[in-house]
Amino acid sequence: MGNLCTCFDRETVEKRPVAKRVKHHQNGPNSSNRWARARSSRKDKLDDAVIQEQALAAAILFRQHQQQNGGASLPFDRATSLRYPNASSGSKKAGQLPRSSSSRARSLTDPLLQPHQLVNQDIKLDNLETNHFVLVHGGGFGAWCWYKTIALLEEGGFKATAVDLTGSGIHSFDTNGITSLSQYAKPLTDFLEKLHEGEKVILVGHDFGGACISYAMELFPFKIAKAVFVAAAMLTNGQSTLDMFSLQAGSNDLMRQAQIFVYANGNDHPPTAIDLDKSLLRDLFFNQSPSKDVALASVSMRPIPFAPVLEKLSLSDEKYGSVRRFYIETPEDNAIPTVLQESMINSRPPEKVFRLKGADHSPFFSKPQALHKLFVEISKLPPP
Repeated sequence: MGNLCTCFDRETVEKRPVAKRVKHHQNGPNSSNRWARARSSRKDKLDDAVIQEQALAAAILFRQHQQQNGGASLPFDRATSLRYPNASSGSKKAGQLPRSSSSRARSLTDPLLQPHQLVNQDIKLDNLETNHFVLVHGGGFGAWCWYKTIALLEEGGFKATAVDLTGSGIHSFDTNGITSLSQYAKPLTDFLEKLHEGEKVILVGHDFGGACISYAMELFPFKIAKAVFVAAAMLTNGQSTLDMFSLQAGSNDLMRQAQIFVYANGNDHPPTAIDLDKSLLRDLFFNQSPSKDVALASVSMRPIPFAPVLEKLSLSDEKYGSVRRFYIETPEDNAIPTVLQESMINSRPPEKVFRLKGADHSPFFSKPQALHKLFVEISKLPPP
């Protein structure tokens, strides 16, 4: 969601038409048949990779749709069984925490590699406080954005649940009708409320999802083993998401250019939602992410409800403060710059901070394996 509303002024806000990108033709009229065939072959392979990724995402959405009850979207849980891969002899030393992803440049068209090729397999799930991750998307995103993370976690034997917040993903509610943070986060709080007695989860929030998991931590601290903020809004008591982002007012021209305010109740009333110029999505959220994931996002993202952004959180030391917090920084982030991430960290320091080298605002796309490694390591960290 990024530096939302830093320049919110009714006189200066305009609804801008979405710019169209110019398509570049790959083969000129004078290209040789051999060159045309070679390019066509590579294009076919890339198209196949895109189709495979979109099919997986579509399967996630279809499965989630099947779980809907009376139009309400339920959390998506793919973990029908747990799988325990064999231990890898090449695993890193115990306790060594990856601080960043590999520095090797990766083509944006590289397919997601098989988890056993990149992820340590010596995970003793029986020794963990919980092996269940609950993934909460950011503003405009949906449960669909976690499809790579879900696959990697399940391959390692973990359980993963991705939640569609109200008016997000395939949740049928109109975004313009959301009037509070509690309403927006209701699918998450409903899920936590229904957990069995004594059951705990690791709660992960991205972007505006950080405010949502903070709200849930205050309500259900005894059900949350750890909270992980991924390029997320990590607020202090009495602070709203707008307050936090306003600290960097005027420093993010790209975000201001991308914002399109929606006035569903008329121009003489406050905005009801914030839409984003799709022509700027790549630069804003996905500047290091594969093209196929940008394409998925461009047809899946929905407007961000405005009222929850304004709401100030009530966070107590006894409840919110009792949950172990971790922050994952994304240094190539154009939506929430590193300086703003560090400002939130310094305002109320978490237990530990990780820096995900080469990650843009959407590390579940740009650095899925490295992000997964951090999730696994955080799950293994014993109490301080």
